[in-house]
Amino acid sequence: MECFVGIDLGSTTTKAVVMDDKGQVLGRGITNSRSNYDTAARVSKLEAFIDARLSLIRRELEKVPAVADRVDEILSGLTRNFRREQFVEQLGDLEQTCVANVEGPRFAGKEKAIIGALTEVFRRLREEEADKLFAPTAQRKSDFFRDLAGSRFMQIGEEVARDAGVPFDHLLHMYDKSIIEVENRPPSADMNRKFRTAMERVRGELSGADLDTAALGAPIDAALDVDMVERYVVGTGYGRVRLPFPKEHIRSEILCHGLGAHLMYPKTRTVLDIGGQDTKGIQIDEKGIVVNFQMNDRCAAGTGRYLGYVADEMNMGLHELGPLAMKATKSIRINSTCTVFAGAELRDRLALGDKREDILAGLHRAIMLRAMSIISRSGGITDEFTFTGGVAKNEAAVKELRQLVKENYGEVKINIDPDSIYTGALGASEFARRAVVEA
Repeated sequence: MECFVGIDLGSTTTKAVVMDDKGQVLGRGITNSRSNYDTAARVSKLEAFIDARLSLIRRELEKVPAVADRVDEILSGLTRNFRREQFVEQLGDLEQTCVANVEGPRFAGKEKAIIGALTEVFRRLREEEADKLFAPTAQRKSDFFRDLAGSRFMQIGEEVARDAGVPFDHLLHMYDKSIIEVENRPPSADMNRKFRTAMERVRGELSGADLDTAALGAPIDAALDVDMVERYVVGTGYGRVRLPFPKEHIRSEILCHGLGAHLMYPKTRTVLDIGGQDTKGIQIDEKGIVVNFQMNDRCAAGTGRYLGYVADEMNMGLHELGPLAMKATKSIRINSTCTVFAGAELRDRLALGDKREDILAGLHRAIMLRAMSIISRSGGITDEFTFTGGVAKNEAAVKELRQLVKENYGEVKINIDPDSIYTGALGASEFARRAVVEA
């Protein structure tokens, strides 16, 4: 099977989409953008191919009457156990890297004790913690290896260091020095082995669940036997110039977001994209071709980065801003959306006794007012209107946008896709497909 890949390297997240030669999306992947953009591109692409393989497995399972009504349950277990295999593999890499870094005068005479302590920490992580982290009922706040390994390493490391009589700071130093190296080496691309191992664990979990687990073998084998060949890749996004592709494989994010929005909603004529670093107002025709656009200036005001700064100032998570703003009883007028002055104005408002939720409601309105200005300069809003980017997941931002659109343009259909963060990567993957299929 020929596959076409689009990668959108954003300032905060990197997204990838894998598409087949008919234009059908097979898989999506996302990871945090890093200073090492090559790694971010590789990881997001690997995640998209993992998701694509799961899509193929779903197709095959749905063909088998004996398991057709249990597909979601089977795939959930398969995904969870596949992630366990990845976690264990990266633990092995991290352990080897930590041990290799035990050198230098600081550790003279203590090398054996430190290596012994590290070996014990990783034994417990591998043999005890992995099963707990990926148990069917486990609640994980993150699936990123650094988050999962780091919290458990700290807890176990202190106990092991105390018992071994070595300073915990030494173990922590090894971890901090090694984790970046491991993060920059994505898990191996040997997906089939991990999926088969994961499937054996799923069979064990479902053996007493009134399910013929023997019926899983043929569809899983059929899906894993499909050879997914990466035919063409197109890169876009804030960091596209750093992507490891030839220039002919690079497309502007304006073109990719316009085409991506068109693929999601063919009747779209106006697109608003608010990402981590910029805001774009885009006008497209009936074929998804960009006819006009406007972007914010170099200032990060009104972007996801600005919201991140506000979250830091308020000592909150970025995901908490929208829900709290929705609880506001009034909207405090914010005079400046400049990131430089945001902290001072926030502190002034709080000192005056204004409620956090009311301040946040005003901030969200100020951001969307700025976005509306950019859209206006691009040509205004024409039915249908599509909102994309990470900020489209913020319910308070969406609320303010709907209100402002109605006030200025009347009743307009507003599209917000659950996968809107992948819009740029979707457009890039279609450009990749057209470069071959329609050449």
